Amino acid sequence: MSAPVLGVIADTHIPDRRRQLHPGVLPAFEAAGVQAILHAGDISIPRALRELEELAPVVAVRGNRDWFGFEDLPIRRIVQFNGARIGLTHGHGSFRLYVRDKLRFLLRGPQQFDFFARRAEGVFGAEVDAVVFGHNHEPMVKQVNGRLVFNPGSACCQVLGDKDPSVGLLRVQAGRIHGEIVYLE
Repeated sequence: MSAPVLGVIADTHIPDRRRQLHPGVLPAFEAAGVQAILHAGDISIPRALRELEELAPVVAVRGNRDWFGFEDLPIRRIVQFNGARIGLTHGHGSFRLYVRDKLRFLLRGPQQFDFFARRAEGVFGAEVDAVVFGHNHEPMVKQVNGRLVFNPGSACCQVLGDKDPSVGLLRVQAGRIHGEIVYLE
């Protein structure tokens, strides 16, 4: 029997960077047979969540671009799925940290994206088996301190290089979590 699958998406940025959901998102999730979808923030408009909900139930957190219509979304949450506890956050931290990060990016460029992973992991401590975050648009599948730290990248636009937009899949079986990045053409 195959492991249950969660679709993971972040940084859709509709309509500020993309007019609509990338046309490859729903087919990728449908092909994987996702049972639920996690959105790690920067949704930008509620319509994006409604489109995803047509395929599977969606659990989301608020990102730094989710200003209107998202007042009920938390900044962090813990999702239980098939015996695993998954921490979900956008990863931007406070407004002060967001501004500091923007200045760091402008002055030094995107040198180290690992500090976003450390920040996201620090939000949950030992409470979870995996941490899912977004914000920096850089895909990441990494084991840190015995748990998965996962960023699906951006479903609209990557920051570095010529990578295609991406989403993620989490396969969860018996409390073990395996992450995979899916690049959208």
